[in-house]
Amino acid sequence: MVAGVGLGSDKMRVMTRRRALLGLMAQSRLLSAAQVRAYSRCLPDYLAALAGAAYRRREAALARLVDATSISARQAWVREKLWLVAGGEPVRSPLNLQTVGVLERTGYRIEKLRYESQPGVVVPANLYVPTGRGAGPFPGVLFQMGHAANGKAYASYQKCCLGLVKLGYVVLAFDPMGQGERSYYHTSDVDEEHSRPGRQMLLVGDSATRMQVWDAVRSLDVLAGNALVDAKRIATVGQSGGATLTMLLAAVDDRLACAVVASGNTENFACAGFQSPGSTDDAEQNLIDSGPLGLDRWDLLYPMAPKPLLVMVSERDWFGTYSPQYLVSGEAEFAKLRRVYARLGKRENLQWRSSALPHGLALGSRLELYAFLERHLQGRAGAVEEPEFGLEREEDLRVGVAASRVRFAAPKIQAIDVDGLRQLLRVDRVGLSAPMVRGRAAGEGCDIETLDVASVPGVGLPAYLFRPKKWAAERPLLFVLEPGGRTRHWREADLCHRLAASGVAVCAFDVRGVGDLRPEVGRGNPQYTTPHAVEEAYAWASLILGRPMLGQRVTDVLAMVAAVVSHVGGGPQVWLAGSEGMAVPVLCAGALSEQVDIVVLAGGMRSWASLLDTDEYRESFANFVPGVLRRTDLPEIEALLGARRVARIGALLDFESIGNLMHLQMWGNEVR
Repeated sequence: MVAGVGLGSDKMRVMTRRRALLGLMAQSRLLSAAQVRAYSRCLPDYLAALAGAAYRRREAALARLVDATSISARQAWVREKLWLVAGGEPVRSPLNLQTVGVLERTGYRIEKLRYESQPGVVVPANLYVPTGRGAGPFPGVLFQMGHAANGKAYASYQKCCLGLVKLGYVVLAFDPMGQGERSYYHTSDVDEEHSRPGRQMLLVGDSATRMQVWDAVRSLDVLAGNALVDAKRIATVGQSGGATLTMLLAAVDDRLACAVVASGNTENFACAGFQSPGSTDDAEQNLIDSGPLGLDRWDLLYPMAPKPLLVMVSERDWFGTYSPQYLVSGEAEFAKLRRVYARLGKRENLQWRSSALPHGLALGSRLELYAFLERHLQGRAGAVEEPEFGLEREEDLRVGVAASRVRFAAPKIQAIDVDGLRQLLRVDRVGLSAPMVRGRAAGEGCDIETLDVASVPGVGLPAYLFRPKKWAAERPLLFVLEPGGRTRHWREADLCHRLAASGVAVCAFDVRGVGDLRPEVGRGNPQYTTPHAVEEAYAWASLILGRPMLGQRVTDVLAMVAAVVSHVGGGPQVWLAGSEGMAVPVLCAGALSEQVDIVVLAGGMRSWASLLDTDEYRESFANFVPGVLRRTDLPEIEALLGARRVARIGALLDFESIGNLMHLQMWGNEVR
């Protein structure tokens, strides 16, 4: 009996220990799930929600395309909205067309042309003209270059132009901005040749999209105005970035009889299964504010309907050049466009061709292109062989144009009020919510709380709050925002501990894209996803989806300040400090928050206007706002603080600089 009781007790003790262990394990899992937010998903998920809303908006619009009337209205809408997001349709100015040389060859000649797409914007071009084929007029082809550093001299593009001229077409090939004879920075990175001025253009309300599409429109003017060209039989063709420019031209110019888009950036942002940051590319390919409109890249092809259109893709582009959605989304969008062609009675005019070869205009793609143009511009069906020809040397094709960088008119800065600034940055209004305390720990001379503060839905902001052991409510509460994140100064004997030991409460925190909120690397081949998991790509994506990164970060700063001030209680003097790329969001948040008493800036730019005066600006693109210099600049934003203070302390936030400032302030001296 006793043994039985003992056995029962042992079993009970074992079972009790097991239950306790299981309970602790379950509690541990519960606490882990509750305390650890997937911060690296916050920014990607926020953008995915914006893209999802844009997708639903666009799908609803496409569902209304049921007849010729509704399709025509959509085509006009696309043209109008593209010019809107690009910065407005320019006014035609004199072309000042000149022929500066001719290369005579067997069966054709190459004329070297120069003309001005806008006053002072000189475009060098080669005009390929058939000879020995009669007086014409001939069908014309506007050839648009992909991202080749040598532009119109690039081998496969030359081959296509030579093949076409020998088949009886007049072909105009011109150098886009940043390529060939228009290289401003003389680098092999063509994306940067486009984006470096493209970023600056955004500040004044212009865009590389507008410049590039207008170059194409004016080049089409040159081609259509040539006496040897049949203006009713003109096509535009392009590969890669040139195909994207072909799409842009097709959207705004109805003179085209047909078009060929070869491995262009046809990826949508308003797409199902959006993967952040989406299909961002160089400046002209990113359609700013198109997401809220429900406008996307495939929409650029709708104005072509029902004219002949060939879309060629490289199957390898879904991981080698563009995002993992490239083919899946492309096939789905092609099917939608084909329904439009079918409703207009010309389903056969829309063609899709795919190749397993890598991104490029190889022979197979050129043969498809030749056959398509022969059928629709010459009325000749069947396979086409590429004619024999010899390539030209790059120096022989040169027109002789001295490239110069884009110039900007002096901005007309205006005064702006708080509401105007909030609207310009598109700052969200966030309700006050108490921070969630994730943990507490002892520090040297302070206690450290780990906080999570809610910003917009789905976005939580992590913070460390260093509370002095004996903190008086009237002592300063300092918020620190660093590009390196909240952990930059957390260690003992560093800024946060030392200030807290001196009696100053310090809140070091992260905002979207910074520190723990840096986005994860997306799904797909690392050749594409890794280079896109960077701040610049997310800044472009944010602009495309209508929410500038700067405005997102200002929203986060305002949410953090309001929540933590409420959390600590009392009426502390609130200091807000930011360094380097975080100086701009800190200044803007300080101007918008009446709770902030003093703004401290370490490094960072002094004005957006200063970025227009140099080719070598280094400011984070996350701090660029489209059209900002039509409204205001940083000195005007600083003026919004009124009697409150802005202090500049050099390049870095450190204990000595901030401590000295606080000492001066607490003794009643002015902060300079």
